[in-house]
Amino acid sequence: MMKTQVLSPTGEALRRAAELIRSGSVVAFPTETVYGLGANALDDAAVDRIFEAKGRPGDNPLIVHIAEKEELASLVRGEPGPMAERMADAFWPGPLTMILPCSPRIAPSVTAGLGTVGVRLPSHPAARDLIRLSGVPIAAPSANRSGRPSPTLAEHVAEDMDGRIPLILDGGPCRVGLESTVVDMTGEIPRILRPGAVTPEQIRSVCGAGEVDPAVMRPLSEGERPRSPGMKYRHYAPRASLTIFTGSPGPVAERICREYDAAVARSRRALILALTGHLPLYGDREVLTMGPDEKGMAEAVFARLREADALNAEVLFSEGTEETGIGLAVMNRLGRAAAFRIERVPDRPEGTGTCGR
Repeated sequence: MMKTQVLSPTGEALRRAAELIRSGSVVAFPTETVYGLGANALDDAAVDRIFEAKGRPGDNPLIVHIAEKEELASLVRGEPGPMAERMADAFWPGPLTMILPCSPRIAPSVTAGLGTVGVRLPSHPAARDLIRLSGVPIAAPSANRSGRPSPTLAEHVAEDMDGRIPLILDGGPCRVGLESTVVDMTGEIPRILRPGAVTPEQIRSVCGAGEVDPAVMRPLSEGERPRSPGMKYRHYAPRASLTIFTGSPGPVAERICREYDAAVARSRRALILALTGHLPLYGDREVLTMGPDEKGMAEAVFARLREADALNAEVLFSEGTEETGIGLAVMNRLGRAAAFRIERVPDRPEGTGTCGR
């Protein structure tokens, strides 16, 4: 079995990581979104090692990471265009991936045969230092086993990748907690294929228009190819069965409590995912907190799903949130983790909104 080192992204470790990238190997590294599993985006054999380490289907395209805006032109076919330039000026460095026509320089495995490539400029200094030292663009999906919750800590990467890759750069917790917003820039207006911290509202404010692909909140149809990472039917999934409930806090808590109690009565290990301010609604039931608001949910969601696995949960019941702003990204990730088992709970004025026990 390969020995996996975990090192802080300081000078010597970064040089070692860059050497591995140049030699055709793979390295896990921090970004502001989640940890990535990177290889030379111009080397097809190196990119294949990403798929091998993750157990990732070959029809799932990868994102290419660059260190400077000027590198974009060499990775796309033709000119990026004025709208893409406005997007780059507004959101790079940062959690935005733009899909554009692909240059033949890019390894075929990166694009899954689509003819387009997703490119982003991360803001994490260790990620940009690694790209600069490597001297090549780095293709990198999230550094987890395929289908598992994405890693926001180096420890999460080690859970999935220990013995499968030579090096993990430990840059601490990821600030955003969700993968980048992916926007198709090949049409007349930007089309969001995967929501993230750069919201539809922000994109519309820069470009004057922008639409959300219907597949963001539904499974792909039979035979429909993913045009972006994260579009597969069940993704980011814990081992437990997950159901999401949306609506007003009181009725949602009442419904979750009933489901939780029924699961416990059947001797099933159950857990609840809820906002911090809603904890009193659940009495003494076991709750994993998701932070104070939608931003906190984004930061916490993958870590809580992994925590649920560590606690051997069999069933999970989660509060949802409104599908606006970063809430859309949270619901996209929870939805895919739950195979889109999402139920809207109607308001019941006569309900107490509590289920203490």
